[in-house]
Amino acid sequence: MPLLVDAHEDLAWNIQVFERDYTRSAEETRRLERGSLAVERNGDTLLGWPAYPRGRVAVVFSTLFAAPARRRVGEWDTQAYANFDEAHRLYHGQLTAYHRLAEHHPEKFRLIGSRADLEDLLARWEDPHAESDGRPVGLVPLMEGAEGVRSPDELGEWWEEGLRIIGLAWAGTRFCGGTREPGPLTEEGRALLNAMAEVGFALDLSHMDEAAALEALDLYPGTVIASHANPAALLPGVESNRHLSDRLIRGIIERDGVIGIVPFNAFLVPDWRKGDSRQKVTLERVVAHIDYICQMAGDARHVGIGSDFDGGFGVQSVPADVDTIADLQKLAPLLAAKGYSDEDIARILGENWLA
Repeated sequence: MPLLVDAHEDLAWNIQVFERDYTRSAEETRRLERGSLAVERNGDTLLGWPAYPRGRVAVVFSTLFAAPARRRVGEWDTQAYANFDEAHRLYHGQLTAYHRLAEHHPEKFRLIGSRADLEDLLARWEDPHAESDGRPVGLVPLMEGAEGVRSPDELGEWWEEGLRIIGLAWAGTRFCGGTREPGPLTEEGRALLNAMAEVGFALDLSHMDEAAALEALDLYPGTVIASHANPAALLPGVESNRHLSDRLIRGIIERDGVIGIVPFNAFLVPDWRKGDSRQKVTLERVVAHIDYICQMAGDARHVGIGSDFDGGFGVQSVPADVDTIADLQKLAPLLAAKGYSDEDIARILGENWLA
């Protein structure tokens, strides 16, 4: 079974807002949260132990996420900011939550800050004699929406504290347009990109408005990814700047980037709505989105998984054949049936993110 790398999980937001404990099993969390606000607003969790080791989930890009106050969905959301100082405090608190998780549960979670850290982690996963508690999930922090960075001068501090990937937008920011709030890169956005490149951050184009993302592809010399985004062409009739146009997909491929497909039903079929039966969608639709990227690229080197699990949806809103993160391994036989080789499947499920 190949290693799985998930390029987008909103762990810290759920830890801070709903006090979810990802050292528990998904089943135990569901039992404890039955009838709670967490389930009402975010669905039943898809994440936890032992699903991570069962699914050979070796690395997760673990997000720092807070919404601007204008997009807060309720007073219960403690992770929304009214100004940049508040954003900085919230994002820093979430990064601290990852440090605490790794320090208190080193057998389950480990922060990854260097290639040496990654190689040591992967060696543990590939050791046939290692017990499951000797194979922790590697956490690579990703800032979703950059307003936690009050000034480019702070980027060195964020790096020292473990941040490795930055996306400029979720909603629109002072740096660029975002989901449902279009707009190009601003001068502040260009300055931030220049500073990010000097430090060595990867740039996540997810949620950036297309005009901003296309310019960023031209400007940014460092690693470029889309951690969690699906092809717009497979969602006909959906009017949203959240999904990737063919032009943007080609640009990411040309920059040797990787796109993480989101197994969220509303991002897989155009007519699915929250509350619809999840039986209408299977992992075959995830394969279709993966295959679309591969056909455009001419190879299997530019696509992976960015589940966005627990990011505003739960088990009620994912394909019917998925109960936890471990079930993403079911993609392997589906890809094989479509003609993908074992090498291709290993790349898609994880290796593309590790290259």
